[in-house]
Amino acid sequence: MADEAGDQTDRAPRPGEARFSANLNGPPDAGLTFIGEIRSPWHERAECPKNMRMARERGGGASVTVFKPFNEALHGLKPGDWVFLLSFLDRADRDLALQVPRHADGPRGTFTLRSPVRPNPIGLHLVQLVAIDMEAGQLTLDAIDVLDATPLLDIKPYFASVDAPPGA
Repeated sequence: MADEAGDQTDRAPRPGEARFSANLNGPPDAGLTFIGEIRSPWHERAECPKNMRMARERGGGASVTVFKPFNEALHGLKPGDWVFLLSFLDRADRDLALQVPRHADGPRGTFTLRSPVRPNPIGLHLVQLVAIDMEAGQLTLDAIDVLDATPLLDIKPYFASVDAPPGA
């Protein structure tokens, strides 16, 4: 797990996992701004669903609070819309090049997995809006697969006409 400065904790990799061999301390940031916060019932990594299918199966309330300066950008969203949330998985490790998922028979490259452990732990979540309070900047979601108080980077609409792969 990273601390506020982005330094890694001393969590031991699982057998077969490998940290990146190069020093990953690059530019301090990409100039991103957190636009809100995702609220979920999940407070510990062990209880958090591993994906959106599991989150929907488990149920539990989920919401987004969009910070006041960004509320006007919610104009046009409505209950029933599907949107992508881009989150910053701020409690994820960032230093594994190879990981051993519990479902795999051996090590896999980080970029072949949807694990939150990655150099830039940005989450992508396709959610359905259940309710919207524009004035308060509150979005009620059908489900979410992140820890409570995860920072929100962006909201993008889902358009089946361009986002669904051919033949899907």
